[in-house]
Amino acid sequence: MEKVSRKHLLLVSLMIFSMFFGAGNLIFPPQLGQLSGTHLLKSLMGFLLSAVGLPVLAIAVVAKAGGLHVLASRVHPRFAFGFTILIYLSIGPFLGIPRAASLAFEMGILPFLSNELSSSKFPLFMYTLIFFTITFWLCLAPSKLVDRFGKVLTPVLLLLMISIFITNLFNPIGNFTPPTGDYINFPILKGFLDGYMTMDAIAALNFGIVISNALKTMGITKKKYLVSNSIKAGAIAGLFLTIIYGMLAYLGAVSNVNANSTENGAQVLTKVVFDLFGKKGSLLLGLIFSLACLTTSVGLLTSCSQYFEQLIPKVSYKTWVVFLSFSSIIFANVGLTQILKISIPMLTAIYPVAIVLIFLELISQIFKENSIVYLFSIVCTSIVSILDALGQFGIKFTLLNYLPLYSKGLGWIVPAIAGILIGCIYEKLKIRESQQNSPLNLKKSRI
Repeated sequence: MEKVSRKHLLLVSLMIFSMFFGAGNLIFPPQLGQLSGTHLLKSLMGFLLSAVGLPVLAIAVVAKAGGLHVLASRVHPRFAFGFTILIYLSIGPFLGIPRAASLAFEMGILPFLSNELSSSKFPLFMYTLIFFTITFWLCLAPSKLVDRFGKVLTPVLLLLMISIFITNLFNPIGNFTPPTGDYINFPILKGFLDGYMTMDAIAALNFGIVISNALKTMGITKKKYLVSNSIKAGAIAGLFLTIIYGMLAYLGAVSNVNANSTENGAQVLTKVVFDLFGKKGSLLLGLIFSLACLTTSVGLLTSCSQYFEQLIPKVSYKTWVVFLSFSSIIFANVGLTQILKISIPMLTAIYPVAIVLIFLELISQIFKENSIVYLFSIVCTSIVSILDALGQFGIKFTLLNYLPLYSKGLGWIVPAIAGILIGCIYEKLKIRESQQNSPLNLKKSRI
């Protein structure tokens, strides 16, 4: 019987955690805690549903389907080809990886530079060159990722964050404050929307191939055991994410930072660390952000390279790592602000489609995995998400304002449900028509 030891399963789980936990995951929870205040538990509950629940479900769904391409093929083979490539490129070398490197630079290096150097592009270039050289080296041996992440990088990252939390317990910096904005009346929904914006479900679709290959190096080859162990490892990683998110949200809630004086969670976390450790806190924060971004970049670069090696076998995995590392350096040097201008609309268009695809797979037995249902639902979702993304480029479509939950960023939900219903009705009508036109029924009608 193929079996993974508890130790190895834990190491795989830590690897998954580190691939998920990037700089964005450091930023959202402290801001949630700061703004929700005394409603922290309610808002955190909603946050965990989307920031942890969706990614873990995505891992399970991809493992069950046998890969992202197979999952997307439920809609149509051409859709699978285009959507899978778009997912890997957007969350990988074109947007996700360069964004991680740029954010690590701005949080970990930029605060230490003089005004003259900070206005120059040379420091960013040197940092990204070193960053992606290390990333490249780690990606060259994907079979060693479990050991390097599980035994070294992730434990260091966890210890650094836990040290901040424990230090605050012994040296409290503040108390819970009243909630603000939507956290007053809708803390659970607002928390869910905040977690939704981490967009880790897309990353989970990418990481499926890395998790599967990691388990194969441990001797797991049968699909049944690959699926079960992937789900177990994903669930344990989700538990780690839950604990760390809880700690970060708590730190934000007791930070005593005025909501009007900060623009994002990075500033909240910076204030907390500086209050606890003084100027030395900048070194600690820089190390945490750099490690978080590094592990995420390695995970994304590895998954992209492994996928494109499968897609084009004539090009080796190492060649893909070289090419994607080089392209990531180029895009990273565009600058974080420019990357965000492109990435947010791109992810706005893709993310709802990814969520609906995951949800359809979960309920696929209800409609017997009929491709028509997949097609109608994905088309309806895509229309809304693409139009919404175009709106962020200034091309507004006022009709979208009439969609329920559109103002909350969830305007695609009703069209997705409508697509499922239309697909089911269409399929039933098609079956009924085929039965009526069958030779047996035609013969009866003649009699």
